[in-house]
Amino acid sequence: MKCRLCGLVFANPMPVPLDLQDHYGVAPEEYWKDVDPRVPDSYFRDAIDRFRMLADFRPGMRALDIGAGQGRAMIAMERAGFDTHGFEASKPFRDHAIEHMGIEPKRLRLGDIETIAYERESFDFITFGAVLEHLYDPARSIARAMDWLRPGGLIHIEVPSSDWLVCRVVNFCYWIQGAGYVGNISPMHSPFHMYEFAIGCFDANGKNSGYTVAYHEYYVCQTYMPRILSPLLRWIMERTSTGMQLCVWLRKQDGGAARSRASGAP
Repeated sequence: MKCRLCGLVFANPMPVPLDLQDHYGVAPEEYWKDVDPRVPDSYFRDAIDRFRMLADFRPGMRALDIGAGQGRAMIAMERAGFDTHGFEASKPFRDHAIEHMGIEPKRLRLGDIETIAYERESFDFITFGAVLEHLYDPARSIARAMDWLRPGGLIHIEVPSSDWLVCRVVNFCYWIQGAGYVGNISPMHSPFHMYEFAIGCFDANGKNSGYTVAYHEYYVCQTYMPRILSPLLRWIMERTSTGMQLCVWLRKQDGGAARSRASGAP
């Protein structure tokens, strides 16, 4: 299904696991190709640099990584001068981050965004790196994160774009065959994608959740198409904002969390 107002793509009915670990309990070696404990200085550097451009950075600012995975972004943010924390819904991922990446257990909690708790307005920077598309209620997840964010703070989100050109090409091929299929949110591996997003999703949600879009950009990423077609597709995507990945930066307005709760936003 696709929302005609904001461009959100989602499954209907929504698949729901019997247990959280059915969805997130994937072995790190199966999910990531690279489980090297070394984290290069370039890792997460673009996001950290963008934060410095959008905010008045001061050493010791508190950062939260939602869905920390192996803990690589936590390590990068700690190196950059943040007081870094995180949580992870997958027990195997958290165990790996602690045992192999050297993350302090007290800094990386086990839990999901629906139930975990932090003090209100206690973070300056929150990141959802490749996480929001896996969550069953992204609007409520953003609202919870906004509650933990200080006024003027920033949330960094990277999600699959519902305007991805390659998916449009695939869908057209299905259509002319009369197959009745689409390539959106294909379950290529677990944990599966529940949603794809357009910038309009965040513009609309921000009115209820007390934030504005401070910056956004699209990443072309891989095309997964024949080599002869990839250069042309990449050229088009770079010029039409139809890359695979959408990156957005959300800035919390003064009193944003209060407005979110008062409005009853989902």
